[in-house]
Amino acid sequence: MSLSKVTFINAEGQSLSGRLELPADQHPHNFALFAHCFTCNKNLGAVRNISRGLTSQGFGVLRFDFTGLGESEGDFEDTNFSGNVEDLVAAADFLAKEYKAPTLLIGHSLGGAASIFAAAKIDTIKAVATIGAPSNPKHVAHLLKSGLEEIQINGKATINLSGRDFTIKKQFLDDLETKSLPEVAKHLNKALLVMHSPQDTTVPIKNAEEIYHVAKHPKSFVTLDGADHLLMRKEDSMYAGNVIAGWSSRYIKIPEEPRLKSQHHVVASLGNAEGYTTQMKVGNHYLIADEPESVGGHDFGPSPYEYVSAGLSACTAMTIKMYVARKGWDLQHVEVHTSYSKSHMIDCENCEDPTAKIDTFEREIKIEGNLDEKQITRILQIADKCPVHKTLHSETQVITTLI
Repeated sequence: MSLSKVTFINAEGQSLSGRLELPADQHPHNFALFAHCFTCNKNLGAVRNISRGLTSQGFGVLRFDFTGLGESEGDFEDTNFSGNVEDLVAAADFLAKEYKAPTLLIGHSLGGAASIFAAAKIDTIKAVATIGAPSNPKHVAHLLKSGLEEIQINGKATINLSGRDFTIKKQFLDDLETKSLPEVAKHLNKALLVMHSPQDTTVPIKNAEEIYHVAKHPKSFVTLDGADHLLMRKEDSMYAGNVIAGWSSRYIKIPEEPRLKSQHHVVASLGNAEGYTTQMKVGNHYLIADEPESVGGHDFGPSPYEYVSAGLSACTAMTIKMYVARKGWDLQHVEVHTSYSKSHMIDCENCEDPTAKIDTFEREIKIEGNLDEKQITRILQIADKCPVHKTLHSETQVITTLI
């Protein structure tokens, strides 16, 4: 996973702070927007875990703080539900301008309701997923019940939510009164996934039923059985992220990597636009090779020499395992650690000459089992007889022809 801090400007000219997460091994095939819960922020554990579940499946994910929360500018007391919706639209515009327009929108709790409203305004969104969302934004008013009377009398009140004080103005409640989520959901015309826990005591599961009932197909429901409203258990939030990634693949275009064909055991394919990121077919398996960022690559996969080192490590471990199996020795586990460099020959006569360096593989072997010293010595001798080791020591040839 690659994580970077980003900022963008909302409709009011305020700077909003976000985190953009990208896959570790590829360019993102699609971008997703995440709307966090009421008074939460982009760094809530559930938000991070759901985002990572998506990046592991090739999505880029932008999670950000709504106006007046976290690291974003503005005063929370001057915000409202409509402002959250507009912040999501601004985030989508930012992605479209700087990266790629989002196709997936995810919202948690009140952020789920905001996501449905925002999706109706963002043409590129193809799928929406809500988690523990209220069926009407007015539901959040029950969280403010301790200060509702003061808000009506004085126009605002300070209310403690989850251990923090927030000033809520009457305009916030008035704005909620104007929003009808069922009406927007009924005309959404985008794929909708409703996720909810039957044990949610903050937003009862009846809300999920009401959203699902008014929405048109394609729509889906997935229970988050056993989870709390904030998905505080890591396994709950990771599950949600993985389910959303799999579900959305039916409604979002994910380009397929071209399947390489060759009469050889290995084929490597590199286009003009990929930098050094090389698609490979190795036997019946598809892999990626790359170079480190320090030399202009994306580090999406191992370097060529790392693959050579990997071949030596794997072959050594397999050879040892085959030998001790035939002998019936008690080998429980073997690890082979290998690194590659160019080093001076031992006792070289002209060490200052760069050409005096040779290719060097440093290999360390860790053995676990009930073995005596004689057996261990023999195993180390057998390690030097692995086929890849022998190939690296032998005279080889590469015969090149043009296809």
